[in-house]
Amino acid sequence: MFNVQYLSVTELEAGMEHIRQSPKDQGTLQMIVRRPSVDEREILYEGELNATEGLVGDTWKVRVSVHSTDGRPNLNKQITIMNARTIALLAQSEEHWPLAGDQLYVDMDLSDDNLPPGTQLAIGSAILEVSPDPHTGCQKFSSRFGVDALKFVNSPEGKRLHLRGINTRVIQGGVIHIRDVIQKI
Repeated sequence: MFNVQYLSVTELEAGMEHIRQSPKDQGTLQMIVRRPSVDEREILYEGELNATEGLVGDTWKVRVSVHSTDGRPNLNKQITIMNARTIALLAQSEEHWPLAGDQLYVDMDLSDDNLPPGTQLAIGSAILEVSPDPHTGCQKFSSRFGVDALKFVNSPEGKRLHLRGINTRVIQGGVIHIRDVIQKI
């Protein structure tokens, strides 16, 4: 499962222009991944998002948050979204995308300039809101994609572009499908 070829910072930076060309206002949902338990992944064609559970069947709701005072899951981190061009570069194969641990992979510009906190996104019949809480690479991410990948996504430019992805919360529940349009509203 972890046969990802690690790329060097130079190789990763060579892919930046392609990432920067991601659509601004309207993109496409490329992959939906549910995490039914720790380190397990299910790739879905269709998913249901709701304000209570996030992605129905995902473990977000039962995960203990080390960042909250009461240990409860953070509503601002219900659904994580990663740029499909970024994960395609890092993972080198679509079968490895789920290793990143995000639920939604979209072809859309996730940068601060394009999607500041509070921006709402429509996907299928659901609406998400971009959270101010940062989504950064961690030790698991480094072990799956390499130290250079972690440096790449956590660099100042990587953070500005949200190469590691963004956190969102469900504002309006609904059904989403692969290839659905994702757009700013």
